[in-house]
Amino acid sequence: MKKRIRLRTLLFGGVMTLLFLVLISRIYYVQVVNGAFWYEKAKSRWSANEVLVGKRGTITDRDGNVFAMDTMAYNVAVNPQAIHDADLVEEVVDGLHELLGKSKEELRKLVTAKKESDGKFYLVREIRPEGLKIDKSLADKLKQFRDELSKEKEVYDVGIILTEDLKRYYPRNALASQLVGYLDREGVAMTGVEAFFDEQLKGENGFVNYEKDGKRVQLSEGDFEYKPAQDGQNIKLTIDSDIQHYVEEALNEIVKKYAPKSATAIAADPQTMEILAMANTPTYNPNTYWQNNLNSYNHAIKSLYEPGSTFKIVTLAAAVEEGVFDPNEMYKSGQITLKGVPKPIRDIKREGWGTISFLDGLKHSSNVAFVKLGYERLGADKLREYITNFGFGQKTNIQLSNELTGSIRFQYPSEVANATFGQGVTVTPIQQVAAVAAVANGGRLLQPQIVKSITDPTTKTTTEIEPKVVRQVISKETSKLVGEYLEQVVSDQVNGSGKNAYIEGYRVAGKTGTAQKVIGKDYSSTKFVVSFIGYAPVDDPKIVVYVVVDEPNDPLVGGGKVAAPAFKQIVLKSLRKMGVAPNYKTDSNTEKKEVSVVIPDLSELKVAQAKAELAAKAINYELIGNGATVLQQIPAGGSIVHPTQRVYLITEQRDKLAVPDMTGVSLRDALEITSLLGVRVITEGQGYVVSQKVEEQNGKRIVRIVLQPPAGGPGGAAAGTGSEGDAIDTEDAEQSGAEQGQGTEDTEKEGNTPE
Repeated sequence: MKKRIRLRTLLFGGVMTLLFLVLISRIYYVQVVNGAFWYEKAKSRWSANEVLVGKRGTITDRDGNVFAMDTMAYNVAVNPQAIHDADLVEEVVDGLHELLGKSKEELRKLVTAKKESDGKFYLVREIRPEGLKIDKSLADKLKQFRDELSKEKEVYDVGIILTEDLKRYYPRNALASQLVGYLDREGVAMTGVEAFFDEQLKGENGFVNYEKDGKRVQLSEGDFEYKPAQDGQNIKLTIDSDIQHYVEEALNEIVKKYAPKSATAIAADPQTMEILAMANTPTYNPNTYWQNNLNSYNHAIKSLYEPGSTFKIVTLAAAVEEGVFDPNEMYKSGQITLKGVPKPIRDIKREGWGTISFLDGLKHSSNVAFVKLGYERLGADKLREYITNFGFGQKTNIQLSNELTGSIRFQYPSEVANATFGQGVTVTPIQQVAAVAAVANGGRLLQPQIVKSITDPTTKTTTEIEPKVVRQVISKETSKLVGEYLEQVVSDQVNGSGKNAYIEGYRVAGKTGTAQKVIGKDYSSTKFVVSFIGYAPVDDPKIVVYVVVDEPNDPLVGGGKVAAPAFKQIVLKSLRKMGVAPNYKTDSNTEKKEVSVVIPDLSELKVAQAKAELAAKAINYELIGNGATVLQQIPAGGSIVHPTQRVYLITEQRDKLAVPDMTGVSLRDALEITSLLGVRVITEGQGYVVSQKVEEQNGKRIVRIVLQPPAGGPGGAAAGTGSEGDAIDTEDAEQSGAEQGQGTEDTEKEGNTPE
């Protein structure tokens, strides 16, 4: 019995010893042999790693209005394993299809996806692209659907995952969209400023790594590693949002009236070549770029056109600089035959205008005049030199990708002759603007700029972009003379091809263009590119604008009919917005009526909102009082007034108000203003207020005003800033000079096809 007990004891002890040895061996293997592996495994369990996202820099206009910024977004994913466990495949597919718009077939593949390696369901499958970077409103609907499904099916996890992210947001929507560009849903910069300045704009992510306990609290003695995120640099553009709006509004009017393939306009400061506006139609919204991203194409730098007669400005400037242009010299218009050129070159009015001066030839946009100047007097070499010096056939180096260079063909005499009036050469709109800006600013060719400054949010430093002079092309004296000649193209209301660009009160220089399009190897007789380019005021240019329209639906209209009124609308509003005073008083007896504006109804609006509405219509205004709400306005809403009319916004009760400056208002409006203020008025003369004096008699205020008959429309000093107005252009219905038999370029068809 004792022997049996001893054997059991020995056996038990041996087994225990063996087990102990196995345990010790296993511990040794885990702790020593494979210790590093398991240490890293354990460390990963108590370590936390968080990504710190670096924001992309903002893009603003010159006044700080935001064009592009990062905003909160959400990404949608599904957990096929959780969906399978809860038996919710069809419910999830139906709900996500309704909310995200993704097909049920694609969703079903995602929510039932399995690994090929072991056949197990995936834990995470992203829904792309419909579920990538969605906005908060849609995310809230998804959360509501998820919660309702969880409650209905009594399941904690229904397999719908929402994670926070950042996405690019464009608060101005389609405004300046081709210039600003966009990011796709993957965050890749595709076009415009976004793409060209991607390295400066994009931020750099940081991270934080630390060790935590079982309750996810950071260990005080644990490892800690931190790298801060770096936000991208902020870019301030040279663009003025108001002027950009004027430009886009004018292009939209052209589209409504003429349904062209495309229309492009650029506005710039000729003294610095800062781009104030750049727009194309058709356009697109970068927030929903996938709907029409083909319209993101920027014709201003990427499309080539034969410029037509706007190119005559280059020939004119070269001829004036070389001393071969005498405005009073006479020549025979109609047609000219050149040695080595197979066909005669003709004016748009084939019989010509008889023997006329070269200045009249410029007004009529005579091809013969410019062939004589450029081909016969300057010669091929000198003409080509000026064309090159003005920047054609080369990039302007504007800060945008994929700019084209254009071409100048001078192989044959016919090509040289045709180039003098803008045929057979191809240019980009931005080249045209840079060249004409050089004519306007005293002869300096400047590099176009779209960025005003770049700010680094980390270092708090700002880099200002200074104007860059490429070369001096013509002298200041030539610049002045050419401006005066081009002014007559606009101001001559009988013979000027650019008469529809005339702005009463301002000195405007400009030139029309109507070029036949090349279809195959020949010039089309029905498809044209029409344009207008000019600047104002001539004596101190503040803005240069180019409008080019590709294939208007009426083959009988030219640049003077289609593009010049748009130019006028843009420039008038921009000059008013800039506070540029007219060069001279307008004449009420002139046959050319100025555009008018419709005053919006602002009563009961907050002052900020009322100011914004007036700014949106480029209407001058003055606040009367310090109240927060507009109690009354003068003139009343719906009034049609002269563009320089000032609007008075009454914001307080009359006993608290000072008498405003009423210079330039009509007697009727002056009486209405003083009546509202409870002030007695004594008038002298008739017409519009030219001076006023406030006095006090017997404790009551009296204002004496002197009125004079108008020299033109009521003039009010620029009191506020503004945006586009609902302009009513009375010239739109006028027929062009050519259509009246004047032979101007409104119907110009420069059909001298090079051999």
